[in-house]
Amino acid sequence: MNKPTLSKQAFWDVDMSKIDYEKNARYIVEKVIERGKAEDFNNILSFYGFEKVKELALQANSLSDISINFCCVLFKVKPTDFKCYEKKQLNLRHWNF
Repeated sequence: MNKPTLSKQAFWDVDMSKIDYEKNARYIVEKVIERGKAEDFNNILSFYGFEKVKELALQANSLSDISINFCCVLFKVKPTDFKCYEKKQLNLRHWNF
């Protein structure tokens, strides 16, 4: 299968000709969800398939709240299903002054 065409908007810091699309799939999905264009998202859906993108998004190390909410609507999941959401909750600290 041909590699997806992705914009430099999300991958300005990466030489895409050298990236392994299977080995780095989670990284690619995270970057597209966070910084990519709608066209980039459609291209990764076509390349990886809906279920694999969903699985990779749920395993993402870091997604903004907006991206998590977008994925919740699209994939019909809850914020607590995301690995990165649980990490965020564990890192919340209450400051006592």
